[in-house]
Amino acid sequence: MPEIFVAGVGMTPFGRLSEHDVKSLTRWAVSDAIRDAGVELRDIEVAYFANAAQGHMEGQHMIRGQVALRAMGISGIPVINVENACASASTALNLAVNALKAGQADIALAVGAEKMVSADKTLMFGIFESAWDVATVERNKAALIRLGRLVEVPPGSMSDKPYSVFMDVYAAFARDHMHRYGTTRRQMAVVSSKNHEHSVHNPLAQFQKRFTVEEVLAAPPIAYPLTLPMCAPVSDGAAAAIVITGEGLRRLGASRSRAIRVLASVLRTGTDRTENEPEDHCTVHAARRAYELAGISPADISVAEVHDATAMGEIIQIENLQLANRGEGGVISERGDTQVGGRIPVNPSGGLESKGHPIGATGLAQIYELVAQLRGEAGRRQVSGARIGVAENGGGVIGVEEAVATVTVLGT
Repeated sequence: MPEIFVAGVGMTPFGRLSEHDVKSLTRWAVSDAIRDAGVELRDIEVAYFANAAQGHMEGQHMIRGQVALRAMGISGIPVINVENACASASTALNLAVNALKAGQADIALAVGAEKMVSADKTLMFGIFESAWDVATVERNKAALIRLGRLVEVPPGSMSDKPYSVFMDVYAAFARDHMHRYGTTRRQMAVVSSKNHEHSVHNPLAQFQKRFTVEEVLAAPPIAYPLTLPMCAPVSDGAAAAIVITGEGLRRLGASRSRAIRVLASVLRTGTDRTENEPEDHCTVHAARRAYELAGISPADISVAEVHDATAMGEIIQIENLQLANRGEGGVISERGDTQVGGRIPVNPSGGLESKGHPIGATGLAQIYELVAQLRGEAGRRQVSGARIGVAENGGGVIGVEEAVATVTVLGT
């Protein structure tokens, strides 16, 4: 099996980028990744383009990658469009890695780009309405109510403004976790405060503002127990990675010293399980397989980027990744283990909560951060001695878990 490397990464700032469209965001991220890898546009042999919202937002339901990449001069090669909800970009990376392992190419591009911000809030938040089974919407809602029923929702703790249906999903997950394990709202606020603190040192983050734990708790409510700073914003942005075999590096004379090894890339989909079977979560199975392929254990992880669409998401996913015991994600967060300088730093980028969440680009933004960390190029958010990083990226929901999850392990 050939060695696979991430040779270059690129990322735009995330946020409200009204002056850019999908084409210009794609050009920006891909051009930076190519420059970072020390290769040329003509060297790319296959491209995987991730996008989840352009059909809904602009009516570009098909050939999104061909349109966006042709505009910057990429044509004549295989271009594959990837939609896997919020896990689209990590799925694009997974496909690129597997293509190289199969010997189909030596150099592949994975890129995700998204334009989501709109003055029309109904249109904007409507993006998320198709990330679950649209044929069973009432059944979906009933399952969420049942999941969170054992924790009382205080009066005035639900927003009367439009927001993503996935905040209701995460709120139900949070209330179930609170009842089941004793996780507290304050622990969620600690996660949020930590991530906003990390983002202060990330110039590409959508938000670069500190929030104390008390400020997070006192912020406007979204869906109990979640407040505004605990939730990822709607964002525009793009991220890209140049993936290359060891032979490709040698052939092009590209620098191996800054190339980061892909130790594992695993994709799993959910199953028909109940909330009483957390050990069968799709991320748990993906993580176990990823660690097996990488030849490591959770104790070997130096730094993690996880899908914190809400602060509760981070708590759940560090448990699924076995970075915390089941039910103790909030405990280790409150103890300080997950901050930069702690035992296992999580989301030094600021995470989705403050870095931003352009859903078709998010998974590759996680890879951008891990590559910076493993190269020792993360500046004031650098994790000391980082050698192995893990990224978890989930998308959609069916039943009581994500519809799809990817786990990627990178190493020096």
